[in-house]
Amino acid sequence: MTAVLAAAALVLAAGCSPDGGGPASDGPSAASPPATSASPTGSPSPSAPPAKGAVTVASTLTEGLPSPWGLAALPDGDLLVSSRDEGTITRIDGESGAKTVIGSVPGVAPAGEGGLMGLALSPSYASDHLVYAYFTTESDNRVARMLYDERRPAGQQLGAPDTVLRGIPKGTVHNGGRIAFGPDKMLYAATGETGETGLAQDKESLGGKILRMTPDGQPAPGNPFGDSVVYSYGHRNVQGLAWDADKRLWAAEFGQNTWDELNLVEPGKNYGWPEVEGKGGGAGFVDPVAQWKTADASPSGIAVAEGSVWMAGLRGERLWRVPLAGAEPSADPQAFLEGRYGRLRTVVAAGGNKLWLVTSETDGRGTPEAGDDKILRLEVK
Repeated sequence: MTAVLAAAALVLAAGCSPDGGGPASDGPSAASPPATSASPTGSPSPSAPPAKGAVTVASTLTEGLPSPWGLAALPDGDLLVSSRDEGTITRIDGESGAKTVIGSVPGVAPAGEGGLMGLALSPSYASDHLVYAYFTTESDNRVARMLYDERRPAGQQLGAPDTVLRGIPKGTVHNGGRIAFGPDKMLYAATGETGETGLAQDKESLGGKILRMTPDGQPAPGNPFGDSVVYSYGHRNVQGLAWDADKRLWAAEFGQNTWDELNLVEPGKNYGWPEVEGKGGGAGFVDPVAQWKTADASPSGIAVAEGSVWMAGLRGERLWRVPLAGAEPSADPQAFLEGRYGRLRTVVAAGGNKLWLVTSETDGRGTPEAGDDKILRLEVK
């Protein structure tokens, strides 16, 4: 633990802040050794995907997005994307890629890694037309919902924010920001510990946690700590949430200087930060299912498709594939698109073998080129 805490002071100087700042590694993968291909019971899993996958960039849907962060797919196939630094939400035509700003979110105070981040649609979106957003204000991080009225003029289609949950700690770094509705129709939010490492182990704090709440922001039934929205704790900075076909929750988490993590999240469990980074935490802590050197990943969004977790890497500038056999990887993680599109922020399942992938070169840590940032259509296996 002493080494972990001492390393904290070196994060900014070393360029290994949670969103990463250094170049992608040109060396071999530093992913952890593969888990067994057997299921947790020890018998082979017939549903495991192939050990080796493939990624094809089918097309570039759209370009010229400023600091894109969250992505949500509308029922008609169009997309909503948030701009972290501009505090706006833009609708992207799912066929032509045409962009229409639907509105700004009042109260957003962008700074450092904070701003307008995760987006999610209400489970009852077809009837209530509510869009949820996670964003940084002058005083906190919070989750709010807004009515999206397509009948109003462009730029004025978002209603006033209705705050669902407030009081999530904010910082220049480690604001978390991903939100998603689970198979149980509860709202999950990934938060960071804002650089104050002790918050991650403090179950009274909303920082360094995965939160679970009703669509109205109340503690969800069955939560592990009674009348609390805290679902799991001991997290440094989670920015990826996704569920597999068996409704297991997976989360991607930034490490500090050593290991980034992919975790299988269970209610009430302690994922170790700041006592441990990566595997080997010992009794009372849950080890990650897979881990990577921070230069190879610095993960943000994740999605599940074709039996694998797909993880977008910022500093690593690559898309990782982790094939699953039940609750464990069935083979080595495999990297794709290394260095081709720069920093990768968000990946969203688009049905079947298709993914949407959002680049992140205009977030202040990339080297933007003409056309950045982009949304790409991927076909995977």
